Amino acid sequence: MRDAIRGSVCRRLLDVSEQTRAQTADRAPTDIDRLAEAHLDAMVALSPLEATYLGVPGRDHEMDDLSIEGLRAHRDQAAATLDELDRTEPVDDVDKVTAAALQERLGLEVEQLDLVLEGRAPVDLNVIASAPQAVRDIFDIMGKDTEEQWRTIAARLATVPGALEQYASALTWSAERGQVAPRRQVEKVAEQCRDQSQDGTSTYDALLTEAQGQPEEVIGLLTAGVASAKSAYGALATFLDGLAAQAPESDACGRELYQLRSRSFLGASIDLEETYRWGQEELARITAMMEETAEQIRPGATVKEAVAILDEDPAYTLEGTDALREWMQVKADAAVAELGGSHFDVPEPVRRIECMIAPSQTGGIYYTGPSEDFSRPGRMWWSVPKGVTTFSTWRELTTVYHEGVPGHHLQIGQTVYRSELLNRWRRMASWTSGHGEGWALYSEWLMADLGYMDDPGDRMGLLDAQSLRAARVVLDIGVHCGFEAPEEVGGGEWTYDKAWEFLNNHVNMDEGFVRFELDRYLGWPGQAPSYKIGERLWLELRDQVREREGDDFDLKAFHRRALDIGGVGLDTLRAAVLEEL
Repeated sequence: MRDAIRGSVCRRLLDVSEQTRAQTADRAPTDIDRLAEAHLDAMVALSPLEATYLGVPGRDHEMDDLSIEGLRAHRDQAAATLDELDRTEPVDDVDKVTAAALQERLGLEVEQLDLVLEGRAPVDLNVIASAPQAVRDIFDIMGKDTEEQWRTIAARLATVPGALEQYASALTWSAERGQVAPRRQVEKVAEQCRDQSQDGTSTYDALLTEAQGQPEEVIGLLTAGVASAKSAYGALATFLDGLAAQAPESDACGRELYQLRSRSFLGASIDLEETYRWGQEELARITAMMEETAEQIRPGATVKEAVAILDEDPAYTLEGTDALREWMQVKADAAVAELGGSHFDVPEPVRRIECMIAPSQTGGIYYTGPSEDFSRPGRMWWSVPKGVTTFSTWRELTTVYHEGVPGHHLQIGQTVYRSELLNRWRRMASWTSGHGEGWALYSEWLMADLGYMDDPGDRMGLLDAQSLRAARVVLDIGVHCGFEAPEEVGGGEWTYDKAWEFLNNHVNMDEGFVRFELDRYLGWPGQAPSYKIGERLWLELRDQVREREGDDFDLKAFHRRALDIGGVGLDTLRAAVLEEL
């Protein structure tokens, strides 16, 4: 475990933060602020799904245009904003960060969409973050408190068939140019769609359960909408069955495309060979720590034996989703109460977090940020798979800190709150996986450093999660870039079987979960490593500031200053914190 983090008061860094707040409290919006906010308005006009996710009202009854022309509209909007940005001069340091963030984020968006629109890369299709998942998952976070909100859900349900037809047309357009996602992804998404189409497995049916008590007319609209959505997913499954024949067998995207994807998820360029070696070294370090922790749980126990002991210990066991949600809420609220003021500045609206059991039952754990006015609070969601009723808290305490405070909830909630510092695009739509997920992993380690993971079981949960994150750095880069596999799986060329063996060697989870994780890495290159690499870059930045400040370094001031910048790419974050823009 890293040394406990200590530091004395950093007067200079704190003074800069206070000075910045004083300067920006009365700061008039600039041309760059107006440009960024105009881009946000255009973006949510093009993507009602994004509008709902961000909590921007007025578009919840609509669906995105998922056709090639829809993608082209996104590309052209990003390019137009970049053209205008080139003609606009920053007037202060806040503008400099906004300009750098816009240039980096939108430049990558244009670069990636050009690959698709020029027939050099396929339309996105994978098991976790493509249109079939987004179209279903949006219904989890829509408002469901009033009859009007349920009518809005019914209206959006009616748009699902058209949207999926548009998506199929985009996939056909891409396939005609020789670009299709790997066969494994096509076949797995077809299975997901087929599940969504059938009674007993479709999570759309959960909407009808949630709507109990609504007027008969509303129930009728919802029933018709659910039926049409399920039918549309069945049609998409059939389409994908046919598309699979054109899909390539190889899971690897290749080094050139991988470098671009990695840069997109990190907001930073990395040395892939060096990072591949570092991932293996980091994995070995974590494995050694797990072996030490297993010895604490029972002298002489292996890691797998220690895990079995913890899973059978009633002290770490919860029965039922109600108990799970209540436990999550208690732990999340305690973290806010105990850390706010001592280690972090937690604004009053951000002190509220809601822990939720998602109705979709797809197995994910995720966070959704608050709406701009905080009428919808930040929420930690657990989409519990069907049939799962027993939960082990030793595995999940670190997840609460990852999704809540000091993880995503503090990071995203504070960014949304900083209206005196950041324009709406900076607060709501500037998101980079390496920044966000890297911070969340940094937060997990920080909680251990602060003594919150001293219990051997909870510490094993932290290390088990970190082992997964380190293992996928190795697997993801190795498979997609064609690097030699580690000796533990026989070296040579990576194959699916070697990837499965490698992942199984370093995680302690159910086979179904691990199979899905592997499919995720194979179909979404560059994303999974962004967690651990992002954490690495966050730690390097903290060390740089610590070295620069010496005895004056203060951790709380560092956190406040870095989080006030918002969810920019990691290169932009570094330059902003070190005042190098």
